[in-house]
Amino acid sequence: MMKFEKLSLVLVLGLLAAGCDSRIDAVNAQMAEIRNQPPLPIEPAPTFEPAPVFNYAAHQLKSPFMPSSLAAELKIMAGKRVYPNLSRQLQPLESYALETLSMKGSMRGQRGEIQALIQTPDGEIERIQRGSYMGLNHGRVINITPTQIDLIEIIPDGREGYVERPRSLVLIGPAP
Repeated sequence: MMKFEKLSLVLVLGLLAAGCDSRIDAVNAQMAEIRNQPPLPIEPAPTFEPAPVFNYAAHQLKSPFMPSSLAAELKIMAGKRVYPNLSRQLQPLESYALETLSMKGSMRGQRGEIQALIQTPDGEIERIQRGSYMGLNHGRVINITPTQIDLIEIIPDGREGYVERPRSLVLIGPAP
């Protein structure tokens, strides 16, 4: 009986090995047939008709791609040459966008000048005064009232120059 079981086991293993060989041979034959086929032709690239030429004659009119407020500022500032002082050491509030800063209040300094308290997105409170800088666009504080901070920012004009732009930061909440 033992011989019969061993013989049947050897026979089954032989059949399995022969079955694997036939599958591998079939795959190899199919791959050889694919390699021997001529390559398929590549279809030519499509031809495009050139777009008609249009002459833009409204250069003196307002640009549809620029906000009207910025266009008005650029007209006012035309002829003035403004450049940011890039050699000046940056102040702490210049690493935040102006929109992320909030005015929390104001107070009088030791010499009687009004100072403003600004909260950063990190929750820190910074004290600023006239002449301080804040925001990413070289914003210089020109006036502080109990409810508002007025700045002048220096922004690119889109023509390799800069223009000054007035901005304000307003106290939100009850006035002191």
